[in-house]
Amino acid sequence: MSVDGWNTLLVLGGIRSGKSEFAESLVADAPTVRYVATAPEGDPEDTEWAQRLAAHRARRPGSWTTEETAADPRRLADVIAGAEPNETVLVDDLGGWVSVLLDPAHQPADDTATVAELAEAVRASAARLVLVSPEVGLSLVPTTPLGRAFTDALGATNRAVADACDAVVLVVAGQPAWLKPAGPPAHAPVPTQAVPGQAVPAPGGPEQTGPVPAGPDGTAAHHGTVPEESLPEVLTPAAPAAPAPAPATPGNAWAAPTMALPMIATGLVIQPGMELPMPDDYAGPQAVDRLATLDIPGAGLGVLERVVGFAAATQGTATPTPWNSVRVLLLHGDHAGGASAGVTPGESARRAGQARTGRGALARLAAESGAGLQVVEAPASAPIEDGPALTAEQVESALRYGWRLAEQAADAGVQLLVLAACGAGTEAAAAAVLAATAGAEPPAVLGRVVTEQGEYDDAAWMVRCAAVRDALHRTRRSPRDAKDILAELGGGDIATATGVLLGATARRIPVLLDGPVGVAAGMVSRDLAGQARHWCLLPDHGGQPAVRLAADVLGLTPLVDLRLDLGEGTTALATLPLLRSVLALAAGLPVHPSLGGDEPDDADFAEPEPAGPGPTSTEGEPDFTEPQPAGPGPTTTGPVAPGWRAD
Repeated sequence: MSVDGWNTLLVLGGIRSGKSEFAESLVADAPTVRYVATAPEGDPEDTEWAQRLAAHRARRPGSWTTEETAADPRRLADVIAGAEPNETVLVDDLGGWVSVLLDPAHQPADDTATVAELAEAVRASAARLVLVSPEVGLSLVPTTPLGRAFTDALGATNRAVADACDAVVLVVAGQPAWLKPAGPPAHAPVPTQAVPGQAVPAPGGPEQTGPVPAGPDGTAAHHGTVPEESLPEVLTPAAPAAPAPAPATPGNAWAAPTMALPMIATGLVIQPGMELPMPDDYAGPQAVDRLATLDIPGAGLGVLERVVGFAAATQGTATPTPWNSVRVLLLHGDHAGGASAGVTPGESARRAGQARTGRGALARLAAESGAGLQVVEAPASAPIEDGPALTAEQVESALRYGWRLAEQAADAGVQLLVLAACGAGTEAAAAAVLAATAGAEPPAVLGRVVTEQGEYDDAAWMVRCAAVRDALHRTRRSPRDAKDILAELGGGDIATATGVLLGATARRIPVLLDGPVGVAAGMVSRDLAGQARHWCLLPDHGGQPAVRLAADVLGLTPLVDLRLDLGEGTTALATLPLLRSVLALAAGLPVHPSLGGDEPDDADFAEPEPAGPGPTSTEGEPDFTEPQPAGPGPTTTGPVAPGWRAD
């Protein structure tokens, strides 16, 4: 076999991608190959399909033996399990196997047990094994129920088999891109184009990336970068007269790695169209449906049912649990020029310093919630009305740095991230991003400027609007790609926040957004990985027009309307206890007795002894009988029909 170090290999690819030829080339040096054909013969009148099968047969050497499993797809697991260590087995392909296995009367797949058996056979295989399978996740969603059933079943099969295999390779236009492990094997063809999750060599050596160090006053000292190894310290604010929060539990299963992150040479390649994980499509609705069966009084949880559905989808279970380990990422990066009009110089640095010492609203709320706090120095941004906010190199550095912050949180067992920001000029930068990505009018999404004395400064607001207007005019012919928007308009804090969202998505960590920086990062992340917005929850819009518009575009519905104005991130922390309480109720309440739930024991309702004078025994008294109604109406007090709920 041409691949050293791996016993089982999954070869993925689209139609006519060359996946079968690539798989056959990997076993070309084997003396004998056991070829397992899974596809049925098809309609005899379908000459095109017959020609495809004939072409496959013609490529096989005479020393290969062919075995077909179309008559009984469950035999495939037996064939793999029974292969000897000295055998080489080539299975082509799993798409045909799923098409035979799938029952059109059930959706999305009716035989998950057989898929699990196949994955276990692959994991325990002693033979050299190569499996070929179509990759359907990159195509459009089929328009027919049967087509959707097939893509769902094949996607589940690919995931199960990929997890069981030692290595996975994706063939695109005849070019192999190694997905597992992240780098190519010693003798396999090396991809010539970088893909997400793959390291690329640097012609001039490692690039230094990371945050901008702070100057003596706490502001960013320059526009440069520092080594990526320096991550800010994770602080644990202490609440006055309260016990310390419980430490984070390592090994969090929710944050299991989903794509390799080789930090070699230039590091992770972040580019448009990245395929990152999606939340579980079925766990969320199942969790909401389960709420209707619980012993909940009244009309239920109302709009907070969405919290249960969101937690279930991101945790991958219909019975989600509260987020115990939470980390707040406070991004501090100032914007120069008119974007920061009306802000007292050094005020943002003072707020960041407060957070580091456990003072201020954000740190206090983090302490009450038992959340960790990380103050992140983002690159300072140049005036957007005069030129780009960042260089292209700084954008790449900030994106990777934000991704690494999410990686660090996942490795520490963090179950929920809260994005916060305290930089000067963030509202204007977010308005510029929204204007570029959603076609918004800057004055309509740029909130009024409030001074430290609580007064409106309309002159400063007009300066900010002019800065955004001039920046948009300057970039009217510039590209509107995600990285271009971050470089021209977004700046360091929004670029770092975008990296955090992408990294959290890759590690399946949900994120609470709260304010202009977070939603602007969500808008930019759509072009890099559209899956990121599905891992975000917006507790409140805070009355900010920019947040309202971005939430509508991203499909995020705010849960409450508190309109706190204590800084970005504080509203999310203020609502966190409420969100945890809802999840605790959903996880802990029993099923309603009318739906088969266990009735409490009589001992649970033992009547307490009276404290004062009066009868202490009811012996000999007749049982209480409810009187019949005097007028028209129902004459029974029997149990309410299952599923009925009072208004």
